[in-house]
Amino acid sequence: MSRTVPRSETVRPSHQDTTSWSADPYADALRNGHGPLFLRRTDGWLLPLDVERWCAGADAADLSALHRCEGPVLDIGCGPGRLVAALAARGHRALGIDVSEAAVARTQRLGGSALHRSVFEPLPGEGRWGTVLLVDGNIGIGGDPRRLLHRTASVLAPGGLLIAETAPQDIDERVRVQLDDGRAAGARPAPAAPFPWARLGTPALLRHARPLGWLTADQWESDGRPFVALRRGRSVLTAGQGADGTNGAPVISSQFPRNTSGDSSLTGS
Repeated sequence: MSRTVPRSETVRPSHQDTTSWSADPYADALRNGHGPLFLRRTDGWLLPLDVERWCAGADAADLSALHRCEGPVLDIGCGPGRLVAALAARGHRALGIDVSEAAVARTQRLGGSALHRSVFEPLPGEGRWGTVLLVDGNIGIGGDPRRLLHRTASVLAPGGLLIAETAPQDIDERVRVQLDDGRAAGARPAPAAPFPWARLGTPALLRHARPLGWLTADQWESDGRPFVALRRGRSVLTAGQGADGTNGAPVISSQFPRNTSGDSSLTGS
């Protein structure tokens, strides 16, 4: 099933959405290479963020996803860049995007290509990416999974692959959160305003994806981390597409990563 998505769904996110991950606790954690760092819900519940793993090299679970990549890869919410760096080290064309300047800087120091950009802004090579990654909970970006799935479809080439890491629980949660480093309120800067976030288990992601025309390509678990690979079906109307099927999303080809020999599926470790 497909539907036309209003252009209002593709507008640039609010200043609040794009600056929250640039707040001091996140930037400090990336610079230091460790937490503590949490997403704090408005009811006080804390979700620990695995900064140490993000700042380390790609592990076996990461590689289980990277081995499935096809063509050029866009890592949405690349964080400190371990996945982009791992792909680049294997000669694979890859680009990370992140709304955190600290994350982009760290990715570039590791030898990866990265842009300070939100997924909801115009991106290089729209409609030409072979694989999009939404790892480390990034399926929650924007707090609206259907909107993110539509936007992802507009970035991918027809038949392209979305690889998403899901929550280990069967959960479908839309919340507002703040970044929190665990310090007492009087010992830390005033927090940024809450921003929308989502958490999805595999069943919830599939419930959202299938009616939009996504095809399930694979499901697996590695080191307790569940993943789903979705294939962009030909019938998906993307977030930049009108009812006539024309693609309204701009392509910024000057920023597209240079061609390398790594445009086939990634193999080996």
